[in-house]
Amino acid sequence: MADPVSGIDETFHAPARLGIMTLLLQQGSSDFATLKRTLGLTDGNLGAHIRVLEQAGYIEVEKRFEGRKPRTICRITPGGRRAFARYLDALERVIATARR
Repeated sequence: MADPVSGIDETFHAPARLGIMTLLLQQGSSDFATLKRTLGLTDGNLGAHIRVLEQAGYIEVEKRFEGRKPRTICRITPGGRRAFARYLDALERVIATARR
């Protein structure tokens, strides 16, 4: 029997990144302030997790100004959507194995 944990993408496995991806999957996109508030993270912590996901190609980040205020928008990429679906499938296999 194959190791069910071997399919777990550790990029998503951190609770904050799991939360970011889940919210983006539900909403399509979200701004930094909403992610920060919803997930209860600090600016620095959220920024670090966003960078990891962006560098992996799982999200794209758009920085712009609205009036004089900076606004950071995060969106899940098509590749991120596929990779997250594979991650969720792997988690389901782990859960199924653990419940046997």
